[in-house]
Amino acid sequence: MKQGWEIKKLGEVSEIFNGGTPKTNIAEFWDGDIHWITPADLGKLTNPTVADTPRKISKLGLEKSSAKLFPENSVILSTRAPIGHLAINEVSMSTNQGCRGIVPSKKLNTWFLYYFLKKNIEFLDSLGTGATFKELSTKALAGVEIPLPPIPEQQRIVSILDECFAAIARVKANAEQNLKNAKELFESYLQGVFENGNWEKKTLNQISENLDSKRVPITKNKRKSGKIPYYGASGVVDYIADYIFNEDLLCISEDGANLLARTYPIAYSISGKTWVNNHAHVLQFPNLITQKFVKIYINSIRIDDYVSGMAQPKLNQAMLNKILIPVPSFEEQQTIVRHLDALRAETQKLEAIYQKKIDDLEELKKSILQKAFAGELHSPEGAAYPSDAATPIANSQTSPKTSPERA
Repeated sequence: MKQGWEIKKLGEVSEIFNGGTPKTNIAEFWDGDIHWITPADLGKLTNPTVADTPRKISKLGLEKSSAKLFPENSVILSTRAPIGHLAINEVSMSTNQGCRGIVPSKKLNTWFLYYFLKKNIEFLDSLGTGATFKELSTKALAGVEIPLPPIPEQQRIVSILDECFAAIARVKANAEQNLKNAKELFESYLQGVFENGNWEKKTLNQISENLDSKRVPITKNKRKSGKIPYYGASGVVDYIADYIFNEDLLCISEDGANLLARTYPIAYSISGKTWVNNHAHVLQFPNLITQKFVKIYINSIRIDDYVSGMAQPKLNQAMLNKILIPVPSFEEQQTIVRHLDALRAETQKLEAIYQKKIDDLEELKKSILQKAFAGELHSPEGAAYPSDAATPIANSQTSPKTSPERA
């Protein structure tokens, strides 16, 4: 421990307030002027400070519940569902029972406490107990040991962390923009290919053979473990010991929210020995090029008009057959597939580069926090924070400006 630093229990250098919820069936307890925050509210914050809350309680509601009002410039910590959401309140505030309000003493800088808790979220989570859901008790929280340098040193460390994290935020914003641009580059080219093509259109059942009748679903407890992929609506569900197909095929999701949400591709290729359940349509094409072309096209369009049911979306075989597919010549299909495969490979490389940069920045933040509370953070340069990222690969004139952040 660095000379001049102490180790104190959190309960020795702060006052910890429990939360509570007024009875929801008594109107007089609600819609007052006292801010009241929950773990869910904390989880939606995009800044480390909070000045308003979605719900408010009345003075009577505060008095008739276990909720407590704590002063501004305290640290609010969610202690269940989940443990670890953090914010500093800019106005006096109360919480429900899923949070604690931590009011620092004169020996503890609020932002120093905030950064300390942020560094130790995983540790705090490990202190949680409970069978249904984990909760961090006030006693356990009060017993957490915090390194405590003199106030001027706390302020110096906070100032360095602010500067470092602001620089990281700028670099991260550029990396995220680059990642977004890399993804949009492929989508933009793809859209142009199909919009500019003046091709004959045919229904899906005119250019493929449907093999749905050969599908066989197997309940999980009846599957024999093996090395053969067992496919469902969005891809591999399991690996089993037997197969029903042994060829190049295209699967298209038959049901599930992803038909509308499009979080994942709805069309995917399978080859070799495979098994497909009844949550994915199975199509066979005369050649692999046409199969790839159709897969690319299906994944590029909305099929909402062919899907029935909003709560449980389904693309039945009759509607699948009606989907119109542009059909260029075989030579054009080859050219399009080749160009798109090459472009996709390049954009995936870019996406991997920028995603790694984003991940590395998060690790850098952890490293800087580790140094800070070990007494090893002597200057912003010593923290080894990055310079601003390079100009985004596209739309550089709209690169986001990130104001300095404390987290």
